[in-house]
Amino acid sequence: MARILDKLIPSTAQRAIKLRQSHDWIKTELAELSGVYEEKKQKALDKFVVKANRRLSSAAYAACDKTELANNVMEKRLQEYDVHKYLSYRAANHKAAKAIFKAIKAGEDWSGALDAMRSEIDKIKSDRLAFVNKLEARKNASIAKGGSSDPTAYNALRTQLEAEYDSLSRSIDEKHAQIIEKKRKALKQKLDEVSLRIQENRAKGGNAICLSDDVLLSVKGLKMYFGGLKAVDDLTFDVKKGEIFGLIGPNGAGKTTVFNCITRFYDATGGDMYFENKYGEIVDLRNYKVHDIILQGISRTFQNIELVKEVSVMENLLVAGTRAYRSGLLVHALGLPLLKKEEKIMRQKAMRILRFMGLESYASWLAFGLPYGILKKVEIARALMADARLIIMDEPAAGLNDSETAELTETIRKIRDEFGVTILLVEHDMSLVMNVCDTVCAISFGQMLAIGTTEEIQKNKAVQEAYLGVKEDE
Repeated sequence: MARILDKLIPSTAQRAIKLRQSHDWIKTELAELSGVYEEKKQKALDKFVVKANRRLSSAAYAACDKTELANNVMEKRLQEYDVHKYLSYRAANHKAAKAIFKAIKAGEDWSGALDAMRSEIDKIKSDRLAFVNKLEARKNASIAKGGSSDPTAYNALRTQLEAEYDSLSRSIDEKHAQIIEKKRKALKQKLDEVSLRIQENRAKGGNAICLSDDVLLSVKGLKMYFGGLKAVDDLTFDVKKGEIFGLIGPNGAGKTTVFNCITRFYDATGGDMYFENKYGEIVDLRNYKVHDIILQGISRTFQNIELVKEVSVMENLLVAGTRAYRSGLLVHALGLPLLKKEEKIMRQKAMRILRFMGLESYASWLAFGLPYGILKKVEIARALMADARLIIMDEPAAGLNDSETAELTETIRKIRDEFGVTILLVEHDMSLVMNVCDTVCAISFGQMLAIGTTEEIQKNKAVQEAYLGVKEDE
């Protein structure tokens, strides 16, 4: 009964989530507005091109060299005929081979089978000669009927159609510019209204948690115990806005466990995790369920690739965008126009991200069977679909070769710079960590070893001992 009432009468928290989803969706719609109308324009132009090609076809025939055209047509039909008759040659040879083998086995004369094969091949050759003569007659008739070539009409029509194409393109641009501007104003007004409501709710609720202006994520005294095993033990660190923060440590140090606690895959045994979300609020991540973390502005990749390999690359990205949809179960079940509109917008967004990642040509490919390096890129692209402020990458270079790792280094920097996100990185590849990270935190057995710049971490004795077994007296 309580669940039914929750559905009928949403709680304050649920209403807040819906309000923020609406805010995020309006921002997405604004960002993809031009792309949607660009797609509509391209469809209209493609339709014009189809009609123009039909008009050009007859003019092209009048303009072309009839002898060359007839020769090309004859050559093409003869090739098709030879491909078809090749099977007849094979069948005759196979039949004769069987008859000869059977006669030899029985100790009989096999010359009759050979004569039959020759007769059949002669007939095939005779039929081909008759077909060639027929084609020659048609070719000569076509040349005589076609008359001389005259490109004047074709060139005039082509110039006219090119002018019509340019005129149509400008006309569509002008029309769409008015529509886009009108819709953009309406969407901005809606966004302002929703933002105002979010601010009002924030003011009512108050916010006792404070973070430094430059801090995005603050982890304080994090603990994660599995029975008697202390996977993470009293770990504290801050991730600053716009930086690439590396979390390193030997195997079993608890790095992935830290990520799983931040993203609420695990319910931490103790400690606090504060995050400045997409709306400028400082929230305690421990108060949110795992499926709501993405709405706060945190997305992640996984140590082992977690793509749906039975669907296309594009569909994998669309799956990642479903949490942002405003439409509910009923709209999806009935396939109402609102769903189609949302899907179109999300496809535009997904294609933009694939283009950024250099994966546009793979959009329609099934994820199954793609090279490992491409799958790693797809997973990063999927994380970008969430419009996150913080992207957590769990060993993104695992399984990559040197050139792919170097490319990944540049990609991580580009993501940070062009999407304006902060990146929290777990990685065993020290060359990647030292080349890309601004701050590095080294842990061992769930406890802090050191935190600082890459140079400070490289010189730290405790880190050297954990990784290389270097003793302090050495």
